[in-house]
Amino acid sequence: MIGRLTGRLDHKGEDHVLLDVNGVGYVVHCSDRTIAALPPVKSPVALWTELLVREDLLQLFGFLTQGEREWHRLLTSVQGIGAKGSLAILGVLGAEGVARAIALGDANAVKAAPGVGPKIALRVVNELRGKAPAMMLKEAGADPLVEVPAPASSGELAPPGQSGAQAEAMSALTNLGYAPVDAARAVAQAADSATDTAGVIRAALKLLAPKE
Repeated sequence: MIGRLTGRLDHKGEDHVLLDVNGVGYVVHCSDRTIAALPPVKSPVALWTELLVREDLLQLFGFLTQGEREWHRLLTSVQGIGAKGSLAILGVLGAEGVARAIALGDANAVKAAPGVGPKIALRVVNELRGKAPAMMLKEAGADPLVEVPAPASSGELAPPGQSGAQAEAMSALTNLGYAPVDAARAVAQAADSATDTAGVIRAALKLLAPKE
């Protein structure tokens, strides 16, 4: 398994790059968002990768972060979403946007990706909704397992006024880019209707979502 490549960026295409690693050129397929974020050609580059193996095909897919790669793996586990569909979704929403859309059950955001119809988008949010809070916690540096961790029982005290679930939700939301004061306010309100980590995150995201 090729999990990461570090080398020189030799070429940028519309949906792939060519990475020179010690004289060997690797064609790595990426989302347009990832390609746009890469430095100029001839610059050093490191990409997390996922190798697709079929009888007649070997393809590498590249990602800027491990979190993005993990979302790719989850997205491609949904029936009807192949590697190209996953890259289309990640290209439109980014890893953080995918986490928010799935946690909120926002199929319309997923449907905005080219080639993703309404039925497939709904399937994505329904099948992955329970995994979004855990992924957000993982990216925030919490327990790396896919299951949402329970509040710590090691005897450590949570910040004043916060349960373990609230503290974990705060960590996940600030990792997604929300200002600490906004995240804290949303988590405090969300805690009135939810007590577990996943529930607090979902409720807080609804409160933080832009009002139409």
